[in-house]
Amino acid sequence: MISEQPKFYQKIVSLEAALYSAGHPLEMEALMHALDTRSEKMVRKAVEELGRKMDARKSAFEVTMLPQGRAVMRLRQDYWDLVQLFTHRPLLTPGPLKTLGYIAYSQPIDQGQVISYRGFHVYSQLKMLERAGLIARERTPDKKTVIKTTSFFADYFGLSTNPERAKLQIMEMFSTSHIVAPEELTNPGNRLPEGLPQYTGSTNAGLE
Repeated sequence: MISEQPKFYQKIVSLEAALYSAGHPLEMEALMHALDTRSEKMVRKAVEELGRKMDARKSAFEVTMLPQGRAVMRLRQDYWDLVQLFTHRPLLTPGPLKTLGYIAYSQPIDQGQVISYRGFHVYSQLKMLERAGLIARERTPDKKTVIKTTSFFADYFGLSTNPERAKLQIMEMFSTSHIVAPEELTNPGNRLPEGLPQYTGSTNAGLE
């Protein structure tokens, strides 16, 4: 009779394969299917164990649970610059990143305000960011267009889904990266400088 330990090890291997091939957060239902189990507890245990194993071997990737019972495998921030030297997939340039940073901090924000702040050239950037799954645009009853970042944006950068908490995290992330000083985010008289962190998004977002 096969022991439980090899069975659990196989589930971890299956989980790693599923998360790697998906390239984006997987819902609990998909995770249970990959592990051939109906136990959410088993899934969480496997995600936790896989995360520990990847940390122990100092992997370039990390695995973590996200809100609403999702899990994701993503490249650690320390390796973003290195990956950009070798990837053949398109990367976000500083212009769209400036727009994304402004939206992320100011959301929900009227599209007209974004265009007024960034210029009419931003229309093409908004389309690209929307196709990438990083922002979502909604029409309001008064025929305005409101823009917000998506859960995928928060997942990739490891940000809270709470808007106020996310703002603090954005400020901290930009500040510690010497990209944007906190006052540059909060002072509407200043524009976001070039050089927000270029990153590779989900494979099905076309940016990784």
